Order: sequence, then structure tokens, then C-alpha cells
Amino acid sequence: MGNKLSNPNQTIFEQIKRSGHDKTEYWTARDLSKVLEYSEYRHFKPVIDRAKEACKKSGYMVDNHFEDILGMVSIGSQAERELDKKEKQK
Repeated sequence: MGNKLSNPNQTIFEQIKRSGHDKTEYWTARDLSKVLEYSEYRHFKPVIDRAKEACKKSGYMVDNHFEDILGMVSIGSQAERELDKKEKQK
């Protein structure tokens, strides 16, 4: 994905925003890690963990702001594997 704007009238965060069936807006950790130029997603996972901890310490319910999602990731040779629980974080 990179951080190039395909639509200069929208920020990169607007371009990667997703919408749920109930019209809620969210961003995936994998998309954010690419935009923030992490070389690998595994380097971004600790950032998500710290964000969850900050959320909790601020008195918010983590489950109201972070949700595990199911998905598949490409592992090469057109094969896929299921994301593990830690990788399923937004």
C-alpha cells in the first residue's frame, strides 16, 4: 500500500478507513502499519499492545476500541494461513 495518496483530496487515513455493516468506521492494524512505514507487521504489534494499555489506564474499555478480526494473510506461493490471535488485532 505504501503511503502514497491515490486521492489527493483525502488523507491517507481516510483512504484506508473501513466501514462496518453498522456504518462504524475503523482501521486495521495491518493497514496502519504500512502507512506508518513499519518494515514488518510484527514490529507494529507492540505498538498496538501499548495503545491498548493506554486505553485501559485512561479508564476506557479496551474491547470498545480494539477488536480482534479474522482474516487470512498471504505466505507466498499463493498460499494463505489464518492470522493468529495476536495478529488479528486492529
